[in-house]
Amino acid sequence: MKKLLDIEKWNRKDHFNFFNQFEEPFYGITVEIDCTAAYNHCKQNNLSFFIYYLHCSLAAANSVDEFRYRISDNKVYIYDQIDASATINRDDNTFDFSYIPYHSEFNRFDKNAKSEIERIRNSSGLNPTISGDNVIHFSSVPWIKFSSLSHARSFAFNDSCPKISFGKMTQTDEKRVMPISVHVHHALIDGYHLGLFIDELQRLMNIS
Repeated sequence: MKKLLDIEKWNRKDHFNFFNQFEEPFYGITVEIDCTAAYNHCKQNNLSFFIYYLHCSLAAANSVDEFRYRISDNKVYIYDQIDASATINRDDNTFDFSYIPYHSEFNRFDKNAKSEIERIRNSSGLNPTISGDNVIHFSSVPWIKFSSLSHARSFAFNDSCPKISFGKMTQTDEKRVMPISVHVHHALIDGYHLGLFIDELQRLMNIS
């Protein structure tokens, strides 16, 4: 479900109108996340680390209102829930797009994610999912410890969905870290809101 935001009463009205005119309104930031506790938790409980940090990321995004805002016909809508559209790799080194609905309970999310991953790994080709705007576009690049990242974009396609990418996890002594790149539409999300998301993601990764 979604509801219309009253832009006239929004304290970011001027910011929205300004950035919504840009040919490229997306901007991004790359940070390192401490994933030591989360990784150890997954190893001890035989859980998929990928599914686990994907769930933590969705939980963090859903906790920040601005990450649930989307633009349609120059109007802003607030979704009740944001789901995941994540790239899933196959054994032949191709990938496809998935659709994984968010559930606050990890076990339910884990079950749906495993089913979707299995479906894609037994398919071929590239089949963009028709999931609507209530998603975040996720990708994982576990081979590269990147310090920045950009995205292929079709400017003819109106898009306001955040894009989150995870890189290679590395270890120093007992600490494990992983880069995360977050690209967002500046008409909807400022640096402050990005900070809220990153802080909440780190908190969730720490309490594993």
